[in-house]
Amino acid sequence: MNVFLIVAGVLNTFVALLHLGCIYFGAPWYRFFGAGEQMATLAEQGSLRPTVITSIIVILLSIWSLYAFSAAGVISRLPFLRLVLSLITLIYLIRGIAGLFLISSPMGRTPEFWLWSSIICLLFGIIHFIGVKQLWTSL
Repeated sequence: MNVFLIVAGVLNTFVALLHLGCIYFGAPWYRFFGAGEQMATLAEQGSLRPTVITSIIVILLSIWSLYAFSAAGVISRLPFLRLVLSLITLIYLIRGIAGLFLISSPMGRTPEFWLWSSIICLLFGIIHFIGVKQLWTSL
């Protein structure tokens, strides 16, 4: 069992659940979590767009959770563990770094959104990286 990848799986699951909360609770949650006024307004108007976009994120994060749990030995082995976990780690790290450059021109979001979401993505990426590094030869 790899503690870092178990933590990564739990964190991915938690964030997926927060995204489900955005779908269920609508505009106030989209606003609170910094999805942007456009997403919140679309949710208020009953548009399916926020639900579809957020559902895709939920599915993606859920798959990422499964891969982290699989590599950690919590569930059975999934295919392409090394490749998929490397990509997940890379995506988190790139998103975390790139978001820091968007603080000064937030593109419909707040600078605070970019700061905090970038810190979170970097943290998630580091946790994934450590877990993957520890298991690299067995993946």
